[in-house]
Amino acid sequence: MPNRHAWHEASVTTLPVMFGYLPLGAAFGILAIEVGIPVWGALLMSLVIYAGAGQFLAVALLAAGAGLVEVAVATLMLNSRHLFYGLSLLKRFQGAGWRKPYLIFALTDETYSLLTTHGGERELDHAQAFRLSLLNQLWWVLGSVAGVLIGTTLTFDSRGIEFALTALFIVLTLEQARRLRQWLPFAIALATGLGAVLLLPDRHLLLGAIGATTLILLTDHRRRQAQREALSP
Repeated sequence: MPNRHAWHEASVTTLPVMFGYLPLGAAFGILAIEVGIPVWGALLMSLVIYAGAGQFLAVALLAAGAGLVEVAVATLMLNSRHLFYGLSLLKRFQGAGWRKPYLIFALTDETYSLLTTHGGERELDHAQAFRLSLLNQLWWVLGSVAGVLIGTTLTFDSRGIEFALTALFIVLTLEQARRLRQWLPFAIALATGLGAVLLLPDRHLLLGAIGATTLILLTDHRRRQAQREALSP
């Protein structure tokens, strides 16, 4: 009974994620089928990659004829924020045992949000963290299955469905801006993005914008750090 109660609590906690992951997963499944990825390939991506924005990006790049190296580099840069997620959870995941590899693998933006806002003693409950992570991936996989079924059985006009990725990033950006309340990183990202649109070819636009943004932010961070060291007694 306690275990059943814990699963019920985890299910309730992940409901907001479910309402986002089911339609987004379905959009991914439909888009993957539309660009020619086989059914097994689309489902395998949701099982072993499980990176919503990364999966949309990979599908878009593969459809545009990009090579695997470019896809891998773009995905690494896109998901580099997860490095900071992991660093902030090092103590939280200590002692997780056999659950730890999956907790690391399943650390999406939404799962990180749940793990870091789920207050009280539950913060140290690795079993509950595992349940939350597993259920979130389940919602994503179910959405992908639904999308694959729709894409293979129905005549579906998928024009504009790729905007799901843009919408996802808009929401994530707004959430980050509301939480951080710092305008500089977003201004830099906007400026480098516009510069990439004007100066770079389409196939190198994303890598150029992300790379330029990362370089400028790192330079600014080192400048601020040097200023603090100079002012310190």
